[in-house]
Amino acid sequence: MCNQTKRFVSLFFDDLPYSEEIDEARKNIESTLEQKFQQSSFEEITTTYNTLEKMATAAGYSRNKIESWQNERDIADHKETKKEFRRQRWRTYLISILFTAMLMEAVWTVYNAVFRNSEFFFVFGFGITLGMAALLCLRKFCKVEKVHSREKYNTETFLFFRTRADRYTKRLLNSIALIFAASVLFIGSEFSFYFFGNSKSAELAENIFANLIMVQIPLFLLIKNALLVKLLQNRIGFPKHAVFQKHMIGILLFSAVYWLAVIAVILLFRRNFSYPANIFLLAGILFALMVFVYNYTLRKKITVKNFVFNKRRFAAVMAVVILAGGYVVMSRETYYTQPYINSLPVVSHNHNQIEYHGDTGIYTITSEQEDFQILHLTDIHLGGSLFSYRQDHKALKACYKLIEHTHPDLVIVTGDLSFPLGIMSMSFNNSAPVYQFASFMRNLGIPWAFTYGNHDTESLASLNKAELNEVYMSLSYKTSGTLLYPYIQPGITGRNNQLIEIRNRDGALNTGLFLIDSNAYTGEGINVYDYIHDDQVEWYASEVNRMNAETGKTVNSLVFFHIPLQQYRVAYELYESGSHEVTYFFGENGEKMINKVCCSDYPSALFDRALELGSTTGFFCGHDHYNNMSLAYKGIRLTYGMSIDYLAMPGIENDTAQRGAELITLHADSTWDLVQIPLTSIE
Repeated sequence: MCNQTKRFVSLFFDDLPYSEEIDEARKNIESTLEQKFQQSSFEEITTTYNTLEKMATAAGYSRNKIESWQNERDIADHKETKKEFRRQRWRTYLISILFTAMLMEAVWTVYNAVFRNSEFFFVFGFGITLGMAALLCLRKFCKVEKVHSREKYNTETFLFFRTRADRYTKRLLNSIALIFAASVLFIGSEFSFYFFGNSKSAELAENIFANLIMVQIPLFLLIKNALLVKLLQNRIGFPKHAVFQKHMIGILLFSAVYWLAVIAVILLFRRNFSYPANIFLLAGILFALMVFVYNYTLRKKITVKNFVFNKRRFAAVMAVVILAGGYVVMSRETYYTQPYINSLPVVSHNHNQIEYHGDTGIYTITSEQEDFQILHLTDIHLGGSLFSYRQDHKALKACYKLIEHTHPDLVIVTGDLSFPLGIMSMSFNNSAPVYQFASFMRNLGIPWAFTYGNHDTESLASLNKAELNEVYMSLSYKTSGTLLYPYIQPGITGRNNQLIEIRNRDGALNTGLFLIDSNAYTGEGINVYDYIHDDQVEWYASEVNRMNAETGKTVNSLVFFHIPLQQYRVAYELYESGSHEVTYFFGENGEKMINKVCCSDYPSALFDRALELGSTTGFFCGHDHYNNMSLAYKGIRLTYGMSIDYLAMPGIENDTAQRGAELITLHADSTWDLVQIPLTSIE
């Protein structure tokens, strides 16, 4: 009955312009006729009230009021109205950006006040400025809307607004669900890494602020869509406030209950999950499916057109799907080089005694010969994809030639074993390259160890630091018999810091080999490299002192890491100026893409501490693929490793002069020699 009345009345209002007043009159007329319909039949109603004037008069409206509804002189111009709406839309974008930035500044201010006490007043002042700017823009927004909320629109303008009201209503409801999902997934993944990945609080804070965009974008969308829905409700009263409010409350309650239940399940059964972030991800997929079902069913009650095919939107969604699908594909493990690896024979070498000390995490190698030889490799850069197969094959062949040529007792790789950077390797997977190289070394039978590089655990890589650590431990000495990866780590900064002791045949301590993580990025920008932190330096110093106390003398030591210390740059500049403060041994620095020496902007205390202790006589690093110079500075030899890389830098596959390795020979009296071995010299 009610629907019949609405349809009948709508016939007389279809040709009238839209305004808040006219829309209210339509509702009153519908109510009046509905009351009369209870006493008369529908046919009698349609016969008696067959004109707008008759039904409006019955509802108590005067002839002048009815004529004012039909007056077209005060109808807003369609083009100008559209222009003004677009201006208001841009204002909502600006307000949303400012409020989002202000909220993030508030979080940053609290963090600075509680944990850092640095830049507090600057950050606080900047946040206040953002807030004032946001409030001024919001005031302008409200002032403009107050003027336009009582306007009269023709049918074309009304349909324009109703279409957009439909669009932003749907987007706002989805934004509410998105902000819940994004916030919980973000917080859950970060704190899962902290509690289950044994990271430090500083690393947690770094990760949170580095990945905060995961919450910032949904928050911006929520504020923007809420303002636009409010704008359109003021203009045309759509969506219907009461019904829309029920849907919003429903989405809020459902999202809150769902994610609280997920968190509760994870907390209750946390001992059964090795990494809860995976559970959060599965919960997110299920939540997205349920939101899609809601969009397809219940949402149509508050929209005119629930689903509208939009070519541009479809193209954008497909682009996202393709990118997401591409990421999934590029994150998969692939083993295209495995047939080549399986074909390799064992390389003849000395079978020295290797012991692992479970309480300290230290490996001890007792040399059966007078000399102990270490082959230094760096920046192998395995992509692990079909796209990078040719370069991966070349890299492994180069490693094999160098190992087969030198027959070392130990191989040390100073970082960037894998290259999960996507664009150049077409892979985000950093586990397959590790498995492949471990298999490669196991087949050759040569013991090996490594330090992490900046690319081994990129932010987009399939495995994070904790997960990759689990992979390495699963491949370590007890399993493979070749990888000397410690099962316990010192409680300091870094992904892997270890000491390998080399002893002579009689058990006397010959040399300590320190493998120290130079870390990756500071999170302050692109290619802002990290450094060896003070707690790592103190760990190094304590181990040197322990070895000295054990032997009653200063024990020789060598240190391996990935990113060069700042002293590499100082020594190179002194060499370039012709200074006698440095001694040149071999090689050249040919790096030209960024800097001659790409070290961190932050100074490490390692070099000065090494000078003070007098134990370390050589540093070895990688990172700069075209640098392979060896210089002595203040009594410590600073050596760049020749890189293996065929993949990471444009054109490097065809360059040859920089590719090779270094052979370090430790003598029984703890002295050592170093020979550079260009790959071209043995091919």
